[in-house]
Amino acid sequence: MSNTIGKPVPLIDGLKKTTGEGIYTDDIKLPNMLVGKILRSPHAHARLKRLDTSKAEQLPGVHAVITGREAPHTFGVLPISEDETALAVDKVIFIGDNVAAVAADDEEIACQALRLIEVEYEELPVYRKFEDSVQPAAEAIHPGNGNGTNIHKEVRQEFGEVAAARARSRQVKSAGYDFLGVTHAFTEPHCVIAHYDADDRMTVWSAQQVPHYLHRALAKVLQMPMYRIRVIRPMVGGAFGGKSDPFPHEMVAALLSRKCRRPVKILFDREEVFLSNHGRHPTRTEIAMGLDEAGKISFLDLQAQIDGGAWGSFGVVTTYYNGVLNMGPYVINNFRYHGRRAYTNKPPSGAMRGHGAVNSRFAVETLLDELCEAARLDPCDVRLNNLLPANCTTANGFRITSNGTRECILRARQASEWDRKFRKLPFGRGVGVACGFYISGSAHRIHFNDLPQSTVHLKIDMDGGITVHCLAAEIGQGSDTMLAQCVAEPLGVPLDRIRIFSNDSDADPIDLGSYSSRVTFMAGNAAREAALQIRAKLVQAANALTGYPAEGFVLANEEIIYQRDPRVRVTFMQALEQALANNGALLAKGKYISPPPIGGSFKGARAGLSPSYSFQCYIAEVSVDTETCEPRVEKVWAAHDCGKALNPLAVQGQIEGCIHMGLGQALMEEMVYNRGNVLNANLLDYRTLTPRQMPEVEVIIVESDDPEGPWGAKEAGEGPLLPILPAVANAIYDAIGVRLRSLPMTADKIWKARQDQQKTAKRHVAAVL
Repeated sequence: MSNTIGKPVPLIDGLKKTTGEGIYTDDIKLPNMLVGKILRSPHAHARLKRLDTSKAEQLPGVHAVITGREAPHTFGVLPISEDETALAVDKVIFIGDNVAAVAADDEEIACQALRLIEVEYEELPVYRKFEDSVQPAAEAIHPGNGNGTNIHKEVRQEFGEVAAARARSRQVKSAGYDFLGVTHAFTEPHCVIAHYDADDRMTVWSAQQVPHYLHRALAKVLQMPMYRIRVIRPMVGGAFGGKSDPFPHEMVAALLSRKCRRPVKILFDREEVFLSNHGRHPTRTEIAMGLDEAGKISFLDLQAQIDGGAWGSFGVVTTYYNGVLNMGPYVINNFRYHGRRAYTNKPPSGAMRGHGAVNSRFAVETLLDELCEAARLDPCDVRLNNLLPANCTTANGFRITSNGTRECILRARQASEWDRKFRKLPFGRGVGVACGFYISGSAHRIHFNDLPQSTVHLKIDMDGGITVHCLAAEIGQGSDTMLAQCVAEPLGVPLDRIRIFSNDSDADPIDLGSYSSRVTFMAGNAAREAALQIRAKLVQAANALTGYPAEGFVLANEEIIYQRDPRVRVTFMQALEQALANNGALLAKGKYISPPPIGGSFKGARAGLSPSYSFQCYIAEVSVDTETCEPRVEKVWAAHDCGKALNPLAVQGQIEGCIHMGLGQALMEEMVYNRGNVLNANLLDYRTLTPRQMPEVEVIIVESDDPEGPWGAKEAGEGPLLPILPAVANAIYDAIGVRLRSLPMTADKIWKARQDQQKTAKRHVAAVL
């Protein structure tokens, strides 16, 4: 009998957030706290010839001024790509780069101090485009890169025999796709407070997805041992990957505080958030793909040119993911990938929901639609004909466990009435289908060590409350609620007995953070393991109180019940008192460690390896105004295999949130640059989907019951984003017959595509006549 697993549960922190009781970083006021401000570069690439802060230092109300030379130690989220500094040391590398910083009594004085800092720049060659950055560089953005260009990472992988498979194919299609950069557009701007206290300890409060990586980076930049640094994560007002790096402004706040020994807060305005960026990479993707006589995918040949911006961030992983995350949900035995990521003099790109998989998934799913059209095959049938089975291994070594893609396609097809609508709706209206798959966390750690990927501590004392400690960051996705469910279920208690502590590196054991869709799978398993240990202690107490065998008890509704004779039972509190007697508080520790080594031994084999994968199939119905070419998504049937929906309400929310974000990139969002300067660095000019533009969504939850997930669960936070973009593009083609190969798919692009289509048709008619 389930206590809470599988039931729709409101998020346990929902009321605090919606009533204004929630404490975000900017809500925190410390005695004698100063305001920190950062002087930013007006140049895209320039050497710092002279930097004079003396006038700013003398301004009354200014307590500290720092420059990059005071903290030259590099850091970054990936140990293999640490290329960031808190402030520019010798040169600036994008418009908005950090030049110097001040801490002052208030914002007005801080801004005045910034204006007193004198900087003399020597402008350097600027690399704004990928094409320029892959050429030999007169002045590389990161000279230590060592290859004489601005190429950050290059990946080449091949499995099977691509050339031979292509030659044997019945149908072959190839195309190029352009994806502009997009950013996370989270509600809460970046904010950090640092306090170097009288005990020479540093405490940092920051809106972070990964407090542990920030902890490591602070230790390196400050040259302090980790045990003298404490990281606290207040509530996070949206993140979506955009708060998963350790950031320069976090280092700056800590450096300022240590220098003046007072708390310092840095709160970004919206323009600074855009300058910090770390959003989805602008990418040019070229692919070729084929179908054989049996309608099987014969090969996939993919190239990605990735514009990384100024820093490395997660870029090495991004470069791999653009290729390897196309190895599902279809069987692809012949696969070739060439990916390159280049530094450019623009704000850095990084991880964003659906990291590394969104752009190439769009290319694959829309080109597959073209192949189906050429072969006169139904796109749903072709997808069903090519699915990976459950419990298999892909050509590049991914271990697939549970797989619900077939059910996803069949249920979405039926619910949407695909067979009645496809190629049969009136001109201007159409349906499109697309699939996807995504990792449930990375099987391998960024930092090579043998520590568990997640640890959970439980404590129950005489008050009967259960405290759960784990550094898995609640960022709005519902991970605190998930942890509470995973503890409450084995103990048979309601959620109001559970108290979650997931925000303090001093008190909570390490979890590797909320990214890569890993928390439910990994922290959920760790919480379950810890709860089962406590359960065993309570059952032993029931055995002592009743004399009945321990193995015969079940826990439900705050009682420990002997199954063979339900009249024999003790309350949760009676069992707890017995367990505490002459013992004290009950303590338990659970952990998650990935399965034994999986994957191949070739270079890059670790990339994309996950203990489990989620799968999706979406069908979108779209209308296109035949006069204005304005597209509108009317309805989406979204089928997602999440293994087991621990909380169907949260899963539904994640799917709808993913569709909202994906439609933004599909239809309107773009980072607009002029000579390296972001032109739309605010939420008026950077357009996101409004509530009125959000379509009706019919969520179809598919439960494939993963053998290694907690109660069979897999991820539901990122994979559901992937299919919506190509499903809409394929529906637009069904509606008006034009293929869009550039995002966002705006009305002007659709109009232009129709004009080109009509010109081509006229030329063909003229040629025939």
